[in-house]
Amino acid sequence: MTLNPSTLNNFILIATGYAAAFLIALWLSLIIWAYRDIRRRSRDPLLRILAVLVVAILFLPGILIYLILRPPQTQEEEFQQTLEEEALLQSIEESSLCPGCGRRVREDWVACPACYTRLKKPCHQCGRPIELAWNLCPYCGTPAPGMRRENLTVDDALRNLAGDIENDPMANSGVSSQSDLP
Repeated sequence: MTLNPSTLNNFILIATGYAAAFLIALWLSLIIWAYRDIRRRSRDPLLRILAVLVVAILFLPGILIYLILRPPQTQEEEFQQTLEEEALLQSIEESSLCPGCGRRVREDWVACPACYTRLKKPCHQCGRPIELAWNLCPYCGTPAPGMRRENLTVDDALRNLAGDIENDPMANSGVSSQSDLP
């Protein structure tokens, strides 16, 4: 079987055409891939243009350069990492610290076991621990002693005063007060 030079020439021409079409398709697909990839990794328009130009002009060496220089994480991955870091920081910040010694204390502790600093005060009505700065018990709604009461009538104030005197152990114990002393 002898090869005709014109048949061989046509075969080489067709193979060269297929190879050129393949290289053009590869070149265009790498440009499109680089554009899509850099769009997911950066918001900077100049960086997007430069990445596509490097791949378009340098072709295969350009894609290697792009792979070396591109940002390591996509914007979504950076966002997820930021959310995880914020969640960790929030969980660390939520744990209470003693204002006296700085050690970690639990939310339900009334005093710090290390330095004996008072962390909470008990409600006078229900006995549950409430924050020192609170003026009203969130559990039973009782105002802290000595705090101003809104919309209080004179009759209610006299009734509360009489109740306070009856509950005062010093008044019922027979111990004389300052006004009884000579």
